[in-house]
Amino acid sequence: MAVPQIKIPATYMRGGTSKGVFFKLDDLPKAAQVPGTARDKLLLRVIGSPDPYGKHTDGMGGATSSTSKTVILSKSSKAEHDVDYLFGQVAIDKPFIDWSGNCGNLTAAVGSFAISNGLVAQDRIPQNGICTVRIWQANISKTIIAHVPVTNGEVQETGDFELDGVTFAAAEVAIEFLDPAADAGEGGGAMFPTGNIVDDLAVPGIGTFKATLINAGIPTIFVNAADIGYSGTELQDMINSDNAALARFETIRAYGAVKMGLISDISEAAARAHTPKIAFVAPPQSYVSSSGKQVDAGDIDLLVRALSMGKLHHAMMGTAAVAIGTAAAIPGTLVNLAAGGVAREAVRFGHPSGTLRVGAAATQVKGEWTVTKAIMSRSARVLMEGFVRVPGDCF
Repeated sequence: MAVPQIKIPATYMRGGTSKGVFFKLDDLPKAAQVPGTARDKLLLRVIGSPDPYGKHTDGMGGATSSTSKTVILSKSSKAEHDVDYLFGQVAIDKPFIDWSGNCGNLTAAVGSFAISNGLVAQDRIPQNGICTVRIWQANISKTIIAHVPVTNGEVQETGDFELDGVTFAAAEVAIEFLDPAADAGEGGGAMFPTGNIVDDLAVPGIGTFKATLINAGIPTIFVNAADIGYSGTELQDMINSDNAALARFETIRAYGAVKMGLISDISEAAARAHTPKIAFVAPPQSYVSSSGKQVDAGDIDLLVRALSMGKLHHAMMGTAAVAIGTAAAIPGTLVNLAAGGVAREAVRFGHPSGTLRVGAAATQVKGEWTVTKAIMSRSARVLMEGFVRVPGDCF
């Protein structure tokens, strides 16, 4: 006899240019309240993965890397923090959830959810003003601060802040990523795991490229667009419709991951699809964004295109934006050179959907580069709240 469906309290939220299904940890079935197979199976079924049709027709996912996401939140176990934030990037066509990194875009929604769902102490929420939510990012063991607008004691979601890659304006949420260089589990704690700001990355069968390999926000491999045959003005379809190009990017990413010390052999890259990211950069050029908006070269400092889960992202991952801002602040990186090679504490870059500004201040101490924080603005909104339903025996 078939087991009936169960219902689980959940909230469907947009954060930045991503959206995902948010859960409170103690609302999950007991077996899924701890890491492991049961949790992964449950979340895969919620999203609708694996889907050989690539549509997520039978789940909450949107069949893209930016819309196939899950978040688990709980009152923080860390002193001086409000909420613990665990992020799961769900593969579309494989039975796999990558827990190796953060989602910077959904971070904008974490603060809002935490306030609205009793995870922030009431005495820390102003009646009107900005609520500072202290987030412990459990995937990467980092502190993130979200500045969430509050009106009449409730999260204010509406506003006039426009974010390229998001259709409608909303309230601005400022996000601070504190000490964004990766922890000791990601390349030994060094911002530049090889010790170099630029490396020669040898990729058998493809070539040798200049690359900046950086641990900040999320481990990221930056290469020059011209070195791999691109201009930096590409939109999604040009890359994502080219299977050979996607395979080349994945091969470069795998060899970069080995060089960064994240994996020991390229065969392990498939099980670590969320990290590292791979991106290509170029000096400013004018182009027309995916929405038809003209982006003028004079309005940006450089061009960046980044891939997530094997596809060119429609805008920019929030964590990759942290990596871009950090690398731009450090003289001599490929990102800094594409932006003109000058010292800077903020950078505005062009991505497929438009532009984004991110700030970061870098300092060099005893030969080692450090960044105390990176800052950018996003927005967030509840799309639906209630329950998700899944077959009771799916996990």
